[in-house]
Amino acid sequence: MVEMEPSHQRLRRLLEPIHERTLVFARSVSRSRDEGDDLLQESLLRALDKISTLRDDAAFKGWLFRIIINLHRNRSRRSFWKRLLPLIGNEVSDNRAHDETLGSVERARIALGKLPADQREAIVLHDIEGWAVGEIADLEGVSMSAIKSRLSRGRDRLRDIYTRRFGVRESLVPKEDTP
Repeated sequence: MVEMEPSHQRLRRLLEPIHERTLVFARSVSRSRDEGDDLLQESLLRALDKISTLRDDAAFKGWLFRIIINLHRNRSRRSFWKRLLPLIGNEVSDNRAHDETLGSVERARIALGKLPADQREAIVLHDIEGWAVGEIADLEGVSMSAIKSRLSRGRDRLRDIYTRRFGVRESLVPKEDTP
């Protein structure tokens, strides 16, 4: 008789090689570091509860990222979060003197936080995590052209945010061709 691996051990084994990347992703799609940490924890609890439905261990990464995305979107849809998110997004004032003291990572977090969730997810997955457009389309359940559009619109918005908020001249903000 084949002995089944306990759910928590299976989740731990599958998560170990990608834990850091999932943490970075959850923080990137969230509007704050703490919210990202909470999102990952809630996602892992849901994954533990549903791990028995995962048939192929090779599909774990996409399966977990899908859980993170779904939870993130559900949180954003709730009226409580709709009222709270603008406060979190504005936790750093629009004061230019203060903005000048921010590091590039903090500026990126603020700028990404101002994007709509679908554009933020596409940019984080493609430009930061290195996923192919087709992989993101499969994960999101949309066409490749929809992902390309999200990437293009998101990059345009990021350029605009960097120009307006941080005084970065547009020529200094890289314009990338959508793959």
